[in-house]
Amino acid sequence: MGQAMFYHLTRSGAFDTVMSILPRALAQGWPVMLRGTVRGALERWDERLWTDDPPSFLPHGMEGGPHDAAQPVLLGLGPAANGARGVFLLDGAEPLPGEEALERLWVIFDGNDPPALNGARALWTRLAGLGMVLQYWSEETGRWQMKTEKRPA
Repeated sequence: MGQAMFYHLTRSGAFDTVMSILPRALAQGWPVMLRGTVRGALERWDERLWTDDPPSFLPHGMEGGPHDAAQPVLLGLGPAANGARGVFLLDGAEPLPGEEALERLWVIFDGNDPPALNGARALWTRLAGLGMVLQYWSEETGRWQMKTEKRPA
């Protein structure tokens, strides 16, 4: 069973948070999926990954291209066609069946948005029921700290 890490955004934006985690996943040799719920939002992520910080460029692609399987970072709405070992769940995206066995799920949610907060709580409960190791990360002190870890009984 894999591990799910819940990042409760209260100060940082989703993009900055993902960009602080993503290079570490890639350094471990993990292909990664960034799954969202709206294609237009993922296209904005794609543009930012191309233009925001050229010295730290991360190779990536949008799903549906001819080279999906070779992408170290694949952005999309559906299954991870790149053999991802980790999936970032953005904007309320849900894990797909079987993804609880991946190395990692990162659940990025806006703590100032009640529906997002409630969705993250419900997902925590579902993933706990599947036997995943769960971690809750908070930035209430100004930096990310793990506040809670739940391991299967």
